[in-house]
Amino acid sequence: MLASGQSKGLPTLVDYATLGAKQQEIYNFQKVAALLADYGFNCIKLADDWNGADFIADHLGGDLTLRVQLKGRLTIAKKYSGKALQIAFPIKEVWYIVDHDQLVEFCGVHTDWLKTSSWVVGGHYSSMSANPGLKAALAPFALGSLSITHSQ
Repeated sequence: MLASGQSKGLPTLVDYATLGAKQQEIYNFQKVAALLADYGFNCIKLADDWNGADFIADHLGGDLTLRVQLKGRLTIAKKYSGKALQIAFPIKEVWYIVDHDQLVEFCGVHTDWLKTSSWVVGGHYSSMSANPGLKAALAPFALGSLSITHSQ
């Protein structure tokens, strides 16, 4: 809906960097939900993390429901292990959705992240990028490209 006195056109694009953390999560959910719609999924945002999930993605065939933890960057965390959670995250402008435990395996094979104090002591690791080997392993899990860094 347009503001009073506005006769045509849409507001300017939002600058992602100016959004608060909750606003960024909602923004990212909308981006990922749009990509998953192309694969036949209906996404339902949850009010709070339900068994670790930020949202549910239900396939139109009725035979597949994903519980998804949404992240702004590639993230692994011990608290998600063994929970049958998918992790959705961007690398550059490509979004991926990967089973968390499989993502941990990929990280163990292609990086040294599982040997860092962040993982060993802190129980988590996150990165905005991936090396070529990890990117190749993630390629089959790429949803597509949607910019997350709009500027005015």
